[in-house]
Amino acid sequence: MIARRSLLAGSAAAAVIAPRVRAQGAKPRIKLGVLNDMSGPYRDTGGPLSITCVQQAVQDFGDHGFAVDVINADHGNKPDQGASIARRWYDEDGVDVILDVPTSSVALAVSTVTKEKNKVNLNSGAGTVDLTGSQCNPNTIQWTYDVYMLAKSTGGAMVKSGGDSWFFVTADYVFGQQLASEGAKFVKAAGGKVLGETRYPFPATNDFSSFLLQAQTSGAKVLGLANAGADTINCIKQAAEFGLTQRMKLAALLMFISDVNGLGLQTAQGLTLTESFYWDLNDRTRAFSARLKQKAPDVRADMDQAGCYSAALHYLKAVADMGVANAKANGAAVVARMKAMPTDDDAFGKGSVREDGRGMFPAYLFEVKSPAESQAPWDYYKLIATTPAGEAYRPLAEGGCPLVHT
Repeated sequence: MIARRSLLAGSAAAAVIAPRVRAQGAKPRIKLGVLNDMSGPYRDTGGPLSITCVQQAVQDFGDHGFAVDVINADHGNKPDQGASIARRWYDEDGVDVILDVPTSSVALAVSTVTKEKNKVNLNSGAGTVDLTGSQCNPNTIQWTYDVYMLAKSTGGAMVKSGGDSWFFVTADYVFGQQLASEGAKFVKAAGGKVLGETRYPFPATNDFSSFLLQAQTSGAKVLGLANAGADTINCIKQAAEFGLTQRMKLAALLMFISDVNGLGLQTAQGLTLTESFYWDLNDRTRAFSARLKQKAPDVRADMDQAGCYSAALHYLKAVADMGVANAKANGAAVVARMKAMPTDDDAFGKGSVREDGRGMFPAYLFEVKSPAESQAPWDYYKLIATTPAGEAYRPLAEGGCPLVHT
């Protein structure tokens, strides 16, 4: 969980930035809006630390002749609420770009509003492949991960290690459905079988006992968790309480380092998961994390939060390149410029943005360390395999994005 003093540190960082921005009142202004879950199941995987990461991007970007404001709101995991906030931000509050937006149904709604208003949407928190597929548009980039990448990296690896029969527990909305579907596809492609699936109402479920019982009676070797955030944590905890982990391997198809921290290594050890960022991956990720630690000393960013940093920084570089007036006038033109420019930052390293709006970065398969293997706070992962960016995501020709010309 994110500690109170970490949140206070993040708030303090905002207070430091605000006076500097106000003092630059004569300069043109760009406004960034972080829209995510601040009070529900995805609070710890995005939430306040995503805001802090965007503020860190503003700080690292420096002074390029224009001022930058950062605001935030809670979409409550409700598409209508997310779309309403997006409209108000664009129409009344002068927001130029919306970042993060976990929960796929909300992400699709916000992306639609963004296109209508010709602004910019940089999604880091949602997993639906529709953002770069049938519902792709020239104003949206999906930065960090999607269900195809997660299923390919984690699902196939589990079958190869002997987990050749699966049962899925699925959050019943766009993200969970797609994650289970993609997971099943890669399980079958690797020679495995899917013995069943149960779906639960999202975000209204806390007791997973009946769903876990169905998984147990299926006889499957692997329990595939097609959910995220607090739901994943609760499933794993309850599976351990029921002794299910002694009979089935658990595959968390979307899991973050904050989830591991919430579970503790004693419970989480041995789990495999995929992220596109880890704070201790290399010298650059450690340098970024050291700067972020000054604002949030008790936590480490996950891929969603680090993706907010990376996307915000690349956006600001594009604005500087084309000029504030041009950027504010045409969001699609900013996205086009972002696609034309290679990405490079301490969180994700060198990368690119594909024609369909897919951010292209490697996927890393990690195994959670045992308590004995961990040498320091947040020393949780050991790298098992890397999928290069060009192989990690759905082939461009298969997505059905109308922006793609083949």
